[in-house]
Amino acid sequence: MKKITSTIVGILLILGLNAPIHAAAPTDQLKKSLDGVIDVLREQGLDREVRREKIRVLFRERFDFKVMSRRVLARNWKEATPDIQDRFVILFADLLEATYIGRIEEYSDERVDYIKERIKEKRAIINTMIVTKSVEIPINYKLTLTGDKWLVYDVVIEEVSLVRSFRSSYSEIVKKEGFEGLLAKMEDKAEELKSTDGKKKK
Repeated sequence: MKKITSTIVGILLILGLNAPIHAAAPTDQLKKSLDGVIDVLREQGLDREVRREKIRVLFRERFDFKVMSRRVLARNWKEATPDIQDRFVILFADLLEATYIGRIEEYSDERVDYIKERIKEKRAIINTMIVTKSVEIPINYKLTLTGDKWLVYDVVIEEVSLVRSFRSSYSEIVKKEGFEGLLAKMEDKAEELKSTDGKKKK
């Protein structure tokens, strides 16, 4: 769980989050999304909780948590009851959100270079490079077209897939402790992240 969380900390720092009006190219949507988040972060005099809520709304709009959840659970998704599936999607979204919100506030003007875009029917992969003063980090986004929105369903940072990382860890937990054991661990982790953030505010 700790290894996965540390991986998505880097991933979630730069995920884009704004809803387009038309089905523009996925790179255009991703860029507009990132610009929207940066605008919120740079807005002067904005109450901390108001800023967080704006980021939270944008975050929820840009991810397809159900697709991500199905891919994370893989064959276990079909074994889960509809109630378990619904609970997993909610908890998974909460976990990613808690990680993202805490990390994005540490944004320090990293630059995002958009390298390449590949589209095949309703799927797209966008290759980007995060450029800082000391390092360049390759990050690839996988998106699916839903209506007029390109939604993120996986992110690969330095060849490490978010979905595959969670899948490997969660499948072992399900095997040993069942779905209820997994959901309990996810709840604990989400609360831990919120608690840690609360301490930072003091």
